[in-house]
Amino acid sequence: MKTLSFRRDTCRLCGGKNLESVIKFENTPIGDAYVTEEHLDKKQEVFPVEVFLCRDCGHAQLLDVVDSEAIYREYLYKTSISLGLVEHFRKGVDSILDYVKPEKGAFVVDIGSNDGSVLQAFKNKGMRVLGVDPAKEIAKKATEKGIKTIPEIFNLKLAKDINNKYGQAQIIITNNTFANIDDLDDVMAGIKEILAPNGVFVVETGYALDLLQKIVFDNIYHEHLSYFSVKPFQSFFKKHGMELINVKRVPTKAGSIRCFVQFAGGPRKLLPSVERIISLETDMGLHEPQIFKDFVSNFNSMKEQTVNLLKRLKAKGKKIVGYCASVGVTTLLYNFGINQDLIECLVDDSPSKHNLYSPGFHVPVLSPKKIYEIKPDYVIILAWQYNKPIIKKHLEYLAEGGCFIVFLPLLKVIDCESFENV
Repeated sequence: MKTLSFRRDTCRLCGGKNLESVIKFENTPIGDAYVTEEHLDKKQEVFPVEVFLCRDCGHAQLLDVVDSEAIYREYLYKTSISLGLVEHFRKGVDSILDYVKPEKGAFVVDIGSNDGSVLQAFKNKGMRVLGVDPAKEIAKKATEKGIKTIPEIFNLKLAKDINNKYGQAQIIITNNTFANIDDLDDVMAGIKEILAPNGVFVVETGYALDLLQKIVFDNIYHEHLSYFSVKPFQSFFKKHGMELINVKRVPTKAGSIRCFVQFAGGPRKLLPSVERIISLETDMGLHEPQIFKDFVSNFNSMKEQTVNLLKRLKAKGKKIVGYCASVGVTTLLYNFGINQDLIECLVDDSPSKHNLYSPGFHVPVLSPKKIYEIKPDYVIILAWQYNKPIIKKHLEYLAEGGCFIVFLPLLKVIDCESFENV
């Protein structure tokens, strides 16, 4: 039988072995492995979720790597279903084009292109585009919509094929994908193969400082192998003969960084943003264990308050529903211990999740319309980053006497009168 995971013993960025465990969560199934009713009798394998800090370069990462084929071939997530994300990337495309200033018809490659939303924005600006994404069905549909997408995992071998067929790219982008890759050295070799000498590689990814400060614990799961910060990134790119020349902090995913990289000695100046953010990281102790210990303490406190509230409500006979069935919700359910003893079901805005069951715990997932049939006393918003839009969408539920529970940034019960205080 094929082994679905392994544990590496070196840092993903610098190759060092001086690694310290700083966050240890419950073992969980693959976060987006929602199952159909006919598969409920099959036990889903669980894998470790443990963050290690490299004491040599400061990079935070999972060492346990789940087979990428098991995660991505039947992938459900689409960029277009996340509130505001397509508009964010559209603006990001404008910002990138303004910074790079490519000629009309320049070639743009997106690694982890998903449904092609980002490349569509580049195409609308007159660029030639190509996507690479291993999710076969999503890649197929993107191609059918006019965004040519190769349904494979990006690596040096594929990069050579792309170079032979399409030539080199003026811009290579990867959004919320770099953190999902184990062998980043091979990917960087591939990027160097297809990046034009004066080209720019743009990587947008979740930012470790935001994750820790805002307690974004539900962004920690098997897909996210790395929790990046700027200082280790700078060293990593230098190792590959490239240089980090600009960094912007952006609000998506509760806090991300957009990094611009060129070949060492390339035509663009090193901007002060790089050293400014590295100084901030040093001041905050981002590459030391203590900030992770503080995160764990804050997480445990939030968990205790939230779970105690749910248990008190259930003891009073109250009916509770969870809102959201994302990949991060698996981390939340397992680490809070929330199963059908505490909630009736999950509801989710994405039709692709309806009538499925959550990984491992097998909590049923229904349409949000079911809220008005089930008539729960409380709906706990598990997609906490979208507290206000979700509540706004369901003011009718509040008007009928229902209440929402939000647990981040602060635990609150929201009724019709207190909605504006979210």
